Amino acid sequence: MTAVVTGDEHDLVEQLTDIGLRCVSQALALASGGNLSARLPGSDRFLITGSGEWLDELTPKSFSIMNLDGERIGGAQLPSSEWKLHQRTYRARHDVGGIVHVHPQHTVLLEALKKPIRFLTLDHAYYVASVGTVPFLPNGSDELADQAAEQLLEHNAVILAHHGSSTVGDSIHMAFRRAMLLEEAATTTFRALTLGDEHTNFPEDAEATLAHA
Repeated sequence: MTAVVTGDEHDLVEQLTDIGLRCVSQALALASGGNLSARLPGSDRFLITGSGEWLDELTPKSFSIMNLDGERIGGAQLPSSEWKLHQRTYRARHDVGGIVHVHPQHTVLLEALKKPIRFLTLDHAYYVASVGTVPFLPNGSDELADQAAEQLLEHNAVILAHHGSSTVGDSIHMAFRRAMLLEEAATTTFRALTLGDEHTNFPEDAEATLAHA
């Protein structure tokens, strides 16, 4: 296996390294909790962070290259134990160019308490819009990967119970934006609940306008 060093691979490494730093700075992930991937444009290959890699310490040697059959075909590291979560999603969604799997605290807390996350702002409603859920399943398992991919056929964000979230986009930057906004929506919902508010949500008539924008 060879390290990632040139061309499109080099560009994606730079993007993923930047997003890794942002995930940690936004408290979406701690240490090696979480993993990132990006599809090489026009191909059946994707880069994914390696096993045990800390997201704020990524280097060009921190990645593995895999194909949609689940085979490791390059890179300097063994892939994250959650590689199936990424592979199954790419297979299900040909429009997805990047995936962010992180462990956001408020998102996981509200799901565990069975409190729906409310989209209260324009950005929440437009960029996230809806979120799927998957019951607790072993990390790295086929069941987790398959059920998450199924949810992501209908949503661009899915919460993995007692675990984390997975968000997708046409680029790794859009996937990261959705991860941030999902956690912001969860944090805002938590604050509303603390104030005793159980009902305030994004206006239904405004949602109809967004759908036709």
